[in-house]
Amino acid sequence: MPPDAVISRSVLADQVKDRLLQAIIAGRYPPGARIVETRVAREFGTSQAPVREALRGLEALGVVEINAFRGARVRRPSADELLEAFGVRSELEALGARLAVSRLTDDDLDGLARCVDEMQRAARAGDSYAEATADAGFHSRIVELANNATLERVWRNLEPFSRTYITLGIPGADRFRIADLHQPVLDALRRRDSEQASDALHRHFIDAGLMLRGLWADPEPPTVLEPSLAVRRRPTRHVARVRQDAQKRPA
Repeated sequence: MPPDAVISRSVLADQVKDRLLQAIIAGRYPPGARIVETRVAREFGTSQAPVREALRGLEALGVVEINAFRGARVRRPSADELLEAFGVRSELEALGARLAVSRLTDDDLDGLARCVDEMQRAARAGDSYAEATADAGFHSRIVELANNATLERVWRNLEPFSRTYITLGIPGADRFRIADLHQPVLDALRRRDSEQASDALHRHFIDAGLMLRGLWADPEPPTVLEPSLAVRRRPTRHVARVRQDAQKRPA
């Protein structure tokens, strides 16, 4: 295969991936929905090869799951799974902020500010995809600025991009509120205050978790095992705290 053909197919696969991601966030493919390669290829006017590559890319992001016999489906994690990841992310990103503060430049802060501006612009325009992309970029940049490869590797294993897209794609999500949650983090980083930045990130994830808990409907539970075989799971501290905060709020 000529090198140009490989590059062309790769670019096409990226375009298909972006369009599928936009369709998922817009609700055209809700959680649990099947994505049929032949149908997508027909809709986008491509062969199945770039669609297959695009689906693998979305699988790597954690947005879809691919089964050899059932094909590709939009992944639907439970609320507890998302909240547990929020708890771990809040600790990792708080550490990232503390490590990054001493090395932040004005250009770094301006870049983070552009992410916040883009989130707010996208919220006003009703563009969930653009807001999710800027949101994910903001958090990713904080972790990158920590300059700690181990931290970044562990953070990326939590599929932060897919969880951001999922959160912003929930019907009823307050996109303006989600965008505004990032401003206190940016303000603390501008002051080069590592503790305030850490606290702001923890608060950010708690508030986002409260919103998620109120809007996210879990999938139907699987068949229950016999009591002797069932394994009880205790909620993580972060999940428990989100539940407590939700219970304290007036109805």
